[in-house]
Amino acid sequence: MKRFKALWDLMRLEHGVMILVAILVGSLIANRGALPDTFKLIFSFLTALFLEASTFALNDYFDLEIDKKNRRNDRPLVRGDIQPRTALILFFLLFPLGIISSFLVNLPCFLIALITAVFAIAYDVKIKKIKPIGNFYIAYIMAVPFLFGAAAVSPNLPPIIWLLASIAFFAGVGREIMKDVMDMAGDRAQGVRSFPMYIGERNAYRVAAVFYIIAVIMSLIPFFLLKDTAYYGNMVYLALVGVTDILFLITAATLLVKSSPPTALFRKTTLVAIVFGLLAFLQGAFLQG
Repeated sequence: MKRFKALWDLMRLEHGVMILVAILVGSLIANRGALPDTFKLIFSFLTALFLEASTFALNDYFDLEIDKKNRRNDRPLVRGDIQPRTALILFFLLFPLGIISSFLVNLPCFLIALITAVFAIAYDVKIKKIKPIGNFYIAYIMAVPFLFGAAAVSPNLPPIIWLLASIAFFAGVGREIMKDVMDMAGDRAQGVRSFPMYIGERNAYRVAAVFYIIAVIMSLIPFFLLKDTAYYGNMVYLALVGVTDILFLITAATLLVKSSPPTALFRKTTLVAIVFGLLAFLQGAFLQG
């Protein structure tokens, strides 16, 4: 069981599950509420799972020293539960399988996967040391599954897909900037400059709060404005996304008011918020027609 948990932590499979839900949402909306072709759906899921797992493993391999300095005991390599070479083996095994799986979906998905994979490796090796760019890359990773899922079934992506992807992107930037403050000690030791080092901790919290607030405002657009979607006037969507918005707004307000907000707690809180947001998108996607 300990070995299984270590592998799960290394590959961040909880993130993989959320990515699969985002792909399903994108494909359902683009397919007008109907389940897409089983073959395409399976290989879309495999693409996401293999690439997500492999690049997280590579990330932890390159981040081992900085994670030790940041006392990231949530990372199995830091705890010593898994050897660094195991992370490399997983990367070289799963990464090619992810690219091959995307090719079996269609050409647009292959191109999206290939471009994303190239940036993933660049991030793990180099870009993460340029934290402001890395923040936007991670946010892109949170947004692109909606686009990938839609591209698996249709060459034309509806506007609601772009909106959902944008909401995920803004929420992702907020989470990453907030995390930058948590990681300042390790980043300084490694010569990495992040947002709070450029603009100060308090301003970094304010910027993160603004991104959360933008995501909240955008999440209400489908309910009030997008009449041609299943989200318009959908009270279930409003209730679920309302939980997300409340958690984001509490986080944003605390970041704006307190000089030392509980960022570790808010990292977990905002992850819960994202789960409720995904559920809100998912139930509407099944009704899209």
